[in-house]
Amino acid sequence: MKPEVTLKFLGGAGTVTGSKFWIKTSELQLMVDCGMFQGLKELRQLNWSDLPVDVAAIDYILLTHGHLDHVGYLPRLLKQGFKGEILGTVPTLAIAAIVLKDSAKIHEEEAEKANKEAYSKHKPALPLYTTKDAENTIAKFKSVELSKWTSLSENISMRFQYNGHIIGATFIELDINGKRFVFSGDVGGTNDYLLDNPKQPEWADYLVLESTYGNKLHPVEDVETIFVELINRTLNSQGNLIIPSFAVERLQTLMYLFYKLYKERRIPNIPIYVDSPMGANVLEVFKQFPTWHKLQVSEYRAMCKHVTIVSSYKETWETIDDKRPKVVIAGSGMVTGGRVLTYLQQFIDNPTTTVLLAGYQAEGTRGRELLDGAHEIKFYGKYYPVRARIEHIESLSAHADQNELLHWLSRVKNIPERVFLVHGEPSAQNAFRVKLETTLKWHIKVPKLNEEVRLIV
Repeated sequence: MKPEVTLKFLGGAGTVTGSKFWIKTSELQLMVDCGMFQGLKELRQLNWSDLPVDVAAIDYILLTHGHLDHVGYLPRLLKQGFKGEILGTVPTLAIAAIVLKDSAKIHEEEAEKANKEAYSKHKPALPLYTTKDAENTIAKFKSVELSKWTSLSENISMRFQYNGHIIGATFIELDINGKRFVFSGDVGGTNDYLLDNPKQPEWADYLVLESTYGNKLHPVEDVETIFVELINRTLNSQGNLIIPSFAVERLQTLMYLFYKLYKERRIPNIPIYVDSPMGANVLEVFKQFPTWHKLQVSEYRAMCKHVTIVSSYKETWETIDDKRPKVVIAGSGMVTGGRVLTYLQQFIDNPTTTVLLAGYQAEGTRGRELLDGAHEIKFYGKYYPVRARIEHIESLSAHADQNELLHWLSRVKNIPERVFLVHGEPSAQNAFRVKLETTLKWHIKVPKLNEEVRLIV
């Protein structure tokens, strides 16, 4: 009888967030990614539930990259008895450490605020995890060299392969008894301002594939001209351009774009404030790992000098009180929390304000509400009218679109035995399933949350 591998989809199934894939073999138990659910309330509530597997028996967690929806559940796993090692590339672990500490701090602050202002139905409101929990998790990190096969047991080995998307990001190749399992993680787009194009897998017996933009092509946008027009409008209206930003990669790309346009004399020296403690920490990761991105040291220094880094909450209010037209780049990218909420509370009801959404907005987030034309938005238990102008740029996305995903797959020499579509909303997954079945004649499955499949190896 041939050995089996059990694969269970504990997150990222039928939704874009919460990526967690559990793999049980006769030799080891593994997880690929361990992300937090974001967006819809019924998804966020899942973050409070224990996983339906024997967590104490998991030997390794392999991280594709450091985004919250891929690492944010890790501290909860330790509370459930995980004692193994957490493996990733050096930049991924550096990013994950920043993200987990920031997430823990936000959870602690929000619980404290909810208790103080009594707007939570929980008495008392508790943080999902604490800073101490995050530190205990980080202590289990162990770095693995890029593109090098690492043996995990007698018949199981793995390697991380460069994947664009964000600094440190990879796809994972896992060999189990000679069968190749490929976990795409989040595949980056091509021709990125800061990152090289992703490597491509060449063989996959079983493939777990993201589908965030499985039903879309990024629009052909002249991003630089759009930014010039937004700056001119902000100056003419004496208003504010507020950009909710993901702290990892997007924030650095925005900084680079504004610096580039200023250097080319296409925009004046408008004040640009970067208000994201996590984003500032990620800038240090760029400085620390220059071979992982395209920026020259001189460009990096000039880019940082061109903006004002806001380092305290006191400085946030000083920025708000600055009456000059200005640009504010602040976390979080989907307006789910962070410093951008403070700015939007003050400015979203003003018609001279422009809010630029510069990335994917998951279902159930405030960013998606704004994108869909909400006339009011809720922060900390209160509603604020939306009179600001809402703009959206999709082509800066860190995710590959449908054509780029097809290109990423184009070097796979075999026909995979099974392909599982994850990390996408149902409409994107179904469209991509049909596209793959039609063009490549592959066997595609769209798994449900907590679905379990047995695969022959």
